[in-house]
Amino acid sequence: MSDPHPARHSVEKEDKRTFLQKIQEFIHPGPDSRAELIETLADAEDNDIIGAESRVMLEGVIRMADLTAGDVMVAAPRMDMLNIDAEHDDLLGVVIDTAHSRFPVFERDRENIIGILMAKDLLKLQRAPELNIRALLRPAVFIPESKGLNDLLREFRGNRNHLAIVVDEFGRIAGLITIEDVLEQIVGEIEDEFDIEDDEGDIFGLADRTYRVSGDTSIARVSEAFGVAVVPTDAEQDFDTIGGLIAHEMGHVPKRGEHHVLGGLNFVVLHTKGGAVRWFKVSPVSIENGAG
Repeated sequence: MSDPHPARHSVEKEDKRTFLQKIQEFIHPGPDSRAELIETLADAEDNDIIGAESRVMLEGVIRMADLTAGDVMVAAPRMDMLNIDAEHDDLLGVVIDTAHSRFPVFERDRENIIGILMAKDLLKLQRAPELNIRALLRPAVFIPESKGLNDLLREFRGNRNHLAIVVDEFGRIAGLITIEDVLEQIVGEIEDEFDIEDDEGDIFGLADRTYRVSGDTSIARVSEAFGVAVVPTDAEQDFDTIGGLIAHEMGHVPKRGEHHVLGGLNFVVLHTKGGAVRWFKVSPVSIENGAG
């Protein structure tokens, strides 16, 4: 014979809480705010219910609900962009130096973005120079600064687009944001093409006779490699890495595109993460001035 109360039977069967657990949950009904929920996650880690990495990721998911594209975007002045009218060699130089996989392309001025160029598509011009670079462009996606990261991540996953141009309330270009920028709010820093193992090297020669230097390279190593004495202007200060030294000399955390001259070398910030410089583009000042 069928159960006359199937729904009630199912609920009673699934509820495996003890009487004491029910009393405890009645007295302490659980978190009713995000702050309390984050505190609960910390308690869960302390009680070995979840691991530290799981807690950090869960907190990231919770905090991300309050963030917008404007909070984590790369601001417009620091965007690496390509000019549609630039020579092929110049475009290739920007791609090599920055090592991004996608680039906004503009025509006439930086506010006029006409599409997105995949770095791998640029290789097609090597084999078929007669191709028009415009034919390689993909549509640019524009979003408002107020776009929530939760919604943006859903759209990134849905349309398989990994970069969006952020515009302000007046329709001007405010910056850009990638799926990596969003995911890093959850999982922390994501290793990319700049992040290599220490034993793979820290100073690399580039095609234009400049060098890419890791921010955590020792000052002694930089001095030896370039045959100069890179020392702090304040002799009482002691630094281990070139990134730490340059940040101290500049008096603030460097941003991409900023540069500083020290020890006869020009250090241009290529890439930053977590408040530290990951990569510099370095060249002797004489090269920057057109000599040598």
